Amino acid sequence: MAESSDTVPPERSAGESGGRTGPGGRRPAQPGLSLHGWGVGVAVVALLAAGIIGGIVGSLITGFTSLGAGRSGSCRVADVAAKVLPAVVTISVRGQGGSGSGSGVIISSDGTVVTNDHVISAGADGGRISVTLDDGTEKPARLIGRDPTTDLAVLRIEGGGNLPTTPWGDSGALVVGQPVVAAGAPLGLSGTITNGVISALGRDVPVPTDDGSTILVGSIQTDASINPGNSGGALVTCSGHLVGINTAIATVPDANGTGGGGSVGIGFAVPASVAQPITQELIDHGRASHPTFGMGTLPVSRPDASGREEVGLAVTSVDSQGPADQAGILVGDIIITVSGVDQLHADTLAHLAATSSVGAAVQLTLLRGEQQHEVTVRLAAS
Repeated sequence: MAESSDTVPPERSAGESGGRTGPGGRRPAQPGLSLHGWGVGVAVVALLAAGIIGGIVGSLITGFTSLGAGRSGSCRVADVAAKVLPAVVTISVRGQGGSGSGSGVIISSDGTVVTNDHVISAGADGGRISVTLDDGTEKPARLIGRDPTTDLAVLRIEGGGNLPTTPWGDSGALVVGQPVVAAGAPLGLSGTITNGVISALGRDVPVPTDDGSTILVGSIQTDASINPGNSGGALVTCSGHLVGINTAIATVPDANGTGGGGSVGIGFAVPASVAQPITQELIDHGRASHPTFGMGTLPVSRPDASGREEVGLAVTSVDSQGPADQAGILVGDIIITVSGVDQLHADTLAHLAATSSVGAAVQLTLLRGEQQHEVTVRLAAS
């Protein structure tokens, strides 16, 4: 739902399916599944209490973004605005799923626009999508492709012609404290500029999707003010290069436990290192492929010899002929290390899949009963 202010749980289950069962050969967990001393729920409570990864305890993530006013440093914000605003559009969506608005960035002169999937989702199935250019001209746009996993989508403006563009930048070269500028249409106010700094890098942030939630892997955190309507807009360097797509903000819960709805100076953007290749894949194929383990898992825990809580991932379902199945993993197995790392949490596998390529080999250590097994899972396209 475009620019939703619904809050979501801070983390999703570590497996792609979250333990759900259904068609396609998925083998469900048996009612009498024994976890051999591992307790379900303890790890989940601990993870939920932690809030967003790297965020303020108790803060919530909402499905919109805003960049907050920050320190401009040596950044000439007026010059950046003059470069970037002509290539930033306001997106309006109307469809059976509702209506909404957001922002987008023109990345090629033929009118190709990158934005957030949640901005256009309401009109993705036969709805009406239009964009308003910086000069106030409104034009229809068609959906080229969408990827809920990374919360990205690509539109093309009808009759685009020779439109101004914003060039991609190198998000890998960003440093904490570096000034940045955000451009978009917060609360429908087209052509809005805010500035701030890179507050942190590499944040893994859960955000809502049509089917539940996804994780923005390695996102950029900024204090540039972001509010509803900024989603899909540009996060740029002082040279005007696109280093992020503004996507989400953290909010402080109110008395009802829901988000406040405005910027508190903690915004998140999909980095260009993720957005650029996904955008190109959407342009080329209309969809993006992501690796999968082909199994669902649930966090479990038990005390180790020293009394410390040891977290594992209990396998709750396995896709028939999927990567986990081919590696010999069974429902009821407990994953205790992933690529040699034994500090696991609910999103360990989801994070690894999101940052790996199709065909990547992942080493897992399993407990089956009291026996320990080493297996290699080769990730396949979902």
